[in-house]
Amino acid sequence: MPAFKPASTSGPARLRIGTRGSTLALAQTAEARARLAAADPALGEPGVLETLAIRTSGDAVTDRRLADAGGKGLFTKEIDAALLDGRIDLAVHSMKDMESRLAPGIVIAAVLPREDPRDVLIAPAAQSIAKLAMGARVGTSSVRRRAQLLALRPDLQIVPFRGNVNTRLARLDAGAADAIVLAQAGLHRLGVTRADVSVLEPDEMLPSAAQGAIAVACRADDDATRALLAALDDRGSRLCVMAERALLAALDGSCRTPIAALARLDGDALALDALVASHDGREVFRTSRRGAAADGEAMGRDAGQELRRRAPAALFADIG
Repeated sequence: MPAFKPASTSGPARLRIGTRGSTLALAQTAEARARLAAADPALGEPGVLETLAIRTSGDAVTDRRLADAGGKGLFTKEIDAALLDGRIDLAVHSMKDMESRLAPGIVIAAVLPREDPRDVLIAPAAQSIAKLAMGARVGTSSVRRRAQLLALRPDLQIVPFRGNVNTRLARLDAGAADAIVLAQAGLHRLGVTRADVSVLEPDEMLPSAAQGAIAVACRADDDATRALLAALDDRGSRLCVMAERALLAALDGSCRTPIAALARLDGDALALDALVASHDGREVFRTSRRGAAADGEAMGRDAGQELRRRAPAALFADIG
């Protein structure tokens, strides 16, 4: 990567990084900053990298499901606007919060090495979904998690749970639910350790597409910033999450329909597992693909098209 050079000699150059203001978003941004500074020491100089926390519509709405409030774009549209009008130079996102089709003029310039993509069950009185008490209350506002929980245990009561990681943990500890389901990646990045955490394997709870991945976006025409960010891009993580996002795009996938996908690399081969389900978990349609890693996006599109054909149209009635 070419060494960073100031845009002018009249003062210190800056790269302005936009992100949400949550503790997790700031932790992800700190990781991106550290990787930038490691790739080019000039970027670690005081005042060069500036973080701007941007409050999004998704942060403001905490009293109802994301699907009912307008979808996952609520976590990115204000940051996209800041990027496009030049208030920031790059943006750090939880990749699973990004819509399958980016705003025109924006590109994903880097995908950082992916964290553990699996979900976890946090339950003080049980070590697995199977061991939860009959009729146990499980907190989640994710339609994907809800559908898969009910497919396994139709007796469970699903309690709406939104807010940041610490808010959800506090509500669990206060007795608002008997268990909650969170992303393992978020716990790792925040350094949260608890004795009541049980990892859910993908054959039991398939993750959200791109879960655990951090995307760094910039303007498509900003060649200098794209060149800087290229050094951060992790090829394996990009191949996997782009295959998963291709599946979402083929399904016109939003947060209103329960969709899950996980791609994994084995050398030069890629394995993709995906599902679409009804909200009540009574109907679950699964598919998988195996092939060359370079063909991951094509595999994702093909798998998405298959699920779209197989699943009843009613499952997609409220998207696209």
